[in-house]
Parts: sequence; structure tokens; C-alpha cells
Amino acid sequence: MMRTISAMVGKGSVSHNSRQFNAKNTDPERTPLNINYCNEDIRQVYHRLFDDALERFNDKQTRSDRRIDDYYEKIRRGKQEKPFHELILQIGNCDDTGATTDVGAHAKAALDEYYRGFAERNPNLCVFSAHLHMDEATPHIHIDFVPFITGSKRGLDTRVSLKQALAAQGFKGGTRRETEWSQWVQSEKEQLAMVMERHGFEWEHKSTHEKHLSVLEYEKKVRAEEVAELDAQVTEKKSEIAALDQQAEQAQAEVKEIEAVLATVEKQQVKLAEIEKVQPKKSALTSKVSMTEAEYETLQTAAKKYVTYKRKDIGLQKQVDQLTEQLAQKDSFIDKLKGIIAGLKNKIAELEQKLSSRDSIREQMERGRLKSENDSLRKENQKLRDVLAAHGIPFGRKQVDRDSR
Repeated sequence: MMRTISAMVGKGSVSHNSRQFNAKNTDPERTPLNINYCNEDIRQVYHRLFDDALERFNDKQTRSDRRIDDYYEKIRRGKQEKPFHELILQIGNCDDTGATTDVGAHAKAALDEYYRGFAERNPNLCVFSAHLHMDEATPHIHIDFVPFITGSKRGLDTRVSLKQALAAQGFKGGTRRETEWSQWVQSEKEQLAMVMERHGFEWEHKSTHEKHLSVLEYEKKVRAEEVAELDAQVTEKKSEIAALDQQAEQAQAEVKEIEAVLATVEKQQVKLAEIEKVQPKKSALTSKVSMTEAEYETLQTAAKKYVTYKRKDIGLQKQVDQLTEQLAQKDSFIDKLKGIIAGLKNKIAELEQKLSSRDSIREQMERGRLKSENDSLRKENQKLRDVLAAHGIPFGRKQVDRDSR
């Protein structure tokens, strides 16, 4: 029986999973058919896993504000880690593996056997709630667990970390698609698929059917997906360049505007000639100089204007220097993006060349296959002719026509 495997991230509604209440999509009459593996209070799990490490951590703290009173509450209120995670696995769907059918009973047995080996495969995932449901449309299992690591150099030496827990089990992320979680989920699906075979099921890869493709066809499909992804990256980088170009244009416009203001300020600055017109007069009995009230006001006004515009000149010049530096940084980043695009285009060209080469190999293989089939048919044809000749039976349409006359 061909059946799909669905793996989903659950919401972690432990009270619903344990059937402390029944939702509309459940059938209470079939609830006794469920399997409840465990249902431990998560706070008790945290005490068991982390209390010793928490005590060691707090003993090292010299400042009271760095101590942690409740590790569960710290994780629950924080943004870096979730207190726990939930994986939901399902075999088939409501159309081909209904919970009330014989096929559904086989699916239940497969899910049950799969779960029995979960803890051994996942020593860094502490399961505190697990339930196999048969009172909904399709058999499925909820597994809630706390991911943890030991020997940590940061924070508690035993602490919560999904990424590090999965890495400790050999799942190390490489790309956005190949994360620790996606690799681990794929591995668990493969484990379930092996169990399913012992219960009469064969894993049907949902929406892909890779197992029906030849190796070359599958690799060609993967290469084509890579090309599409690289094209998307090129488009994204071009958009970034366009945005940076627009910002650069705006910055250049600001520079021009400031330079225009600077030019105006220079024109409005007090000319020395205006100040030179003021002629102080020496007093008769002292060395002090004197000037008329009008001359004093002219000098005072000129001095104030000079100070004001000088300050404005310095401020505007700083803005010009900052904008010039920003433009230089953006130009450097644009050049870097253009280099990335060039590299991506080269990679696309290489992939397209590989696709072309694989198509050529496939054509050669196809010609070889047809030649082999043709040679086999020729040999079979010759054998048949030999048999007919041995029995004196003519062959060929023309020979039969001549003998019938």
C-alpha cells in the first residue's frame, strides 16, 4: 500500500492532546482507542533536567541581578528558545487511511512501533507528553519534548537549545532549506518509513514521486531547482542595487542642496571692507579709542553675522563630509553586490552546462538502450526464422503469395 507521511510542527496543546477536553473534530466514543504514552508536568521536567545546573550557575554569580530564580519562566518569557517543541506524524490521509478502517489499524500499529524507538534515537530530546490519536479522522501521533544540551560553556552547563540538541545528535544545518530541524524531521520520516514497510506500507513521497524518476531525471530536477533559486537571488540582489542607487541619488541631491546653501552663506558673510569702514577715534587724554553709536552698531551686527554664518558653514560642511562618506560606502557595497551577481550568473551558467551535459548523456544512454533492444529483436527474429526453416514453413509475405498461386 502506497501511503504518504506527513510531519507537522504542533501547537503544543498538551491538555487537548491528553484529552482533558474534547474538540469538535474528535469522537469521544473512540477516545479509548488512543494510546497515552506519557503526560508529565513540564515544570517538573525542568526541575529534573536543570535544577542542578541552575544551582551551579547561581553559585558562580557575584551580582544578585544575574541569578536565575525560575529557569522555566526565564525560557518561557524569553525570545531565544521555546520551552518545548511538538512534532506530529501522520500516515496517509482521511481518504485512504481513515481511523475507523483496517488500514487505519495498521497505521496505528506502525506509529506505535515507531514511537517505541524515539527516545533511544533522540537522547537530547526529553519527551514529557506523547499521544497516539485514533479518535480523529486519521491516525497520528503528537510528541512533545524539551531539547537540551550538556557541557555548555555559556549560561547553564545543562540548558535548553533546539539547535545544539539536534547538532549533538548529528544534524548540523548548512543552508536555509537544510536546517537542523529539517534534517532531523527527514530522518524521523525515514525511520517511520522503515517501520511502515513491516506493516505492509510503502512510503509515497508527497507531491514529488522521486522514486519513480531515474537518477538522471532526479538530479536534473535538483539542478533546475538550484538554477531557479540562483535566479531568485540574482533578482533580489538587483533589487538591492536599485534601492541603493536610489539612496545614492537622494544623497547626491542632498549634497548639492547643502553646497548651494554653503554658497549662499559665503555670499552673505560679512565682507571685511564693511568693517574697515569703521574708523575708531582716539580720545584726547587716554589711549582708548571711541566711535559713534552708529559705527558701534554696524561693527556689532557684522560680528554677530560672521559668528552665525561661520557656525552654519562648519555644520553644513560636516553634513557634506558625512554624506560623501555614505556615498562611498554605498558605492563599495554596490560593487560588492555586482560581484555577487556575476558569481551567481557564472554558477547558473555552470549548472545549465551540467544540465546540457546530462541531457547529452541521457540521449546517449537512450540510443544505447534502443540499439540493445534492436539487436535483441534481430536475434529473436533470426531464431524464429530458423525455427520456421527447420519445419519447412516459408516466411515473408512475398513467398507466401507465390506459393498460394
